[in-house]
Amino acid sequence: MGRIVQLSKNVINQIAAGEVIERPFSVVKELVENSIDAGASKVSVEISNECRNIRVADNGSGIHPDDIILAFSKHATSKISSGEDLYAVKTMGFRGEALASIISIAKLTCITRTKDFDYGTKVECENSEVKKTQTGCAVGTIMEIRDLFYNLPARLKFLKSAKTEFAYINELIQSLAPAHPKISFELKNNGKTILKTTGQGNILQTVKEIFGEEVTKYLREVSKTDKISNLKISGYITTPDYTRSGKKNYYTYVNSRFVKCPIFQKAIDMVYKDLIGSKYPFIILNLEVPPEDVDVNVHPTKKEVRYKNPNQIFNFIYSAVNNTLSERQRFTTESVVNEQREVEAVKTEEEKPVPQKVFSQNEDIYVEENTNIADIFKRPPLVTELKIPSRPKQEKFIPEQKIETEEMIIGQYRKTYILIEREEGLEIVDQHIADERYIYEKLKKSKNIDCQILFLSDVMEVSPSEKELLESNKDKLLKFGYEIEFISDNELIFKKVPQILSKVSPKEILSDILENMAGDIDNIEERILITTSCKAAVKANTYLNNFQMQEIIRNWRKCEKPFTCPHGRPISKIIEHKDIAKFFQRNK
Repeated sequence: MGRIVQLSKNVINQIAAGEVIERPFSVVKELVENSIDAGASKVSVEISNECRNIRVADNGSGIHPDDIILAFSKHATSKISSGEDLYAVKTMGFRGEALASIISIAKLTCITRTKDFDYGTKVECENSEVKKTQTGCAVGTIMEIRDLFYNLPARLKFLKSAKTEFAYINELIQSLAPAHPKISFELKNNGKTILKTTGQGNILQTVKEIFGEEVTKYLREVSKTDKISNLKISGYITTPDYTRSGKKNYYTYVNSRFVKCPIFQKAIDMVYKDLIGSKYPFIILNLEVPPEDVDVNVHPTKKEVRYKNPNQIFNFIYSAVNNTLSERQRFTTESVVNEQREVEAVKTEEEKPVPQKVFSQNEDIYVEENTNIADIFKRPPLVTELKIPSRPKQEKFIPEQKIETEEMIIGQYRKTYILIEREEGLEIVDQHIADERYIYEKLKKSKNIDCQILFLSDVMEVSPSEKELLESNKDKLLKFGYEIEFISDNELIFKKVPQILSKVSPKEILSDILENMAGDIDNIEERILITTSCKAAVKANTYLNNFQMQEIIRNWRKCEKPFTCPHGRPISKIIEHKDIAKFFQRNK
């Protein structure tokens, strides 16, 4: 080992920058949050050069010329001044690390002016060196970043494609805008406007401008205040008619800060689970908590928070969402109502949940600091004595050459699971997942996918960012049987869909395609294939006759990877005869 030496200031900053600036998204987040803290009513973000050039301009308060050099120093900020302030943070940023980190890994030019001066200040930074001059400019701040990670080639190798990196930035602006409806946000990619809000101060208008008009038809307002604990929650949630397959559309905020909070998410899930099953709603909710009762200084990304009283927070959110949906039961679709009645019909009185008791303020529910909140509310199985063994090894699975004879199918359970008598025990197969696996493998091997031409198609509205995503991946969609045509700037129709989806609503198909395409653009073909398979497979809660069950099982047995669906969920479970006999005390 060599001798110990003192690292240079620039190297120290580069190391520290790794905690704050992970990718282009991180730069945009820090700069836009500074614009919000500066009281801007307009924020413009322009991206180019494969997301390595970033320009953020605002009309906020600007930076005082005497403070501009200090602003690019480590741990220099105007937002806190003492350790006590960390426990009452009211701004988006507060650490004073972002600008110092950025100038150590990129070339930066800042032009800024406050209303108290007739002239502005221009600062040029490279390799943590700062040069300052006077210039003419409007009130506000412009930050121009060039050649991000130019001096860290190793970091560049870990970046994903330009499309994927931009998708992260796009999702960031989508998450910031609803919490700040009075700010007009604009996002451009290589000179093309992808997203723009008008900043009218109306959340519903902002949602419409970002996500399209369709979702606003299903939104219901949430508003609750607890004056004793100084808690307030406001925003919108969708009725059970409108669902998504993932939590991508959970926009949850604490004091207008976008957070991924397990307590927040679990409270929402507990309300919706009996209404929409494994699907998820569209959520935009802002929880206002006294700053001293929430700690945002948990992680460099500031996406995690810690509450002084997590149980109180959970109950408050749960009751607000539950009350809103209870008041709006008339909006619940007939199919959901029927499904609930069916579930209730087979439950005993002991099995029925009693939310008012379980989640009352006086109930003894405790959340330790490091506890996984998702594990706290899991119900124990009704029969705890029956131990279900782990999945059998692959060699036990019936190989293809042995499936010529018909399966000994006992029947269907809850119109979702196929029950099969096997030599080693009772096999339970999820009909949807088994069918999905077969269709997925079949489509993946197909060179040409049969298409259905649509002479009539619903006209569907999309947001600017969704249009950009679809247009840039038209060829990949066509490869899997989807042909779309834009008939206006924000409206499209399907000209073709895969034959196996000919009976599925085009709006439903588009919704799932967009949801599964967002995020990891590098694996977009796989995502389209998974979406198609899932939509084409027989659904849960669907009655099947014996012939249909035989067909699903026969096809599934032929699969190369028959143990999980493309999403990774298990397809079947075997309860061995000896365990069943043991439970009924037949082995004595």
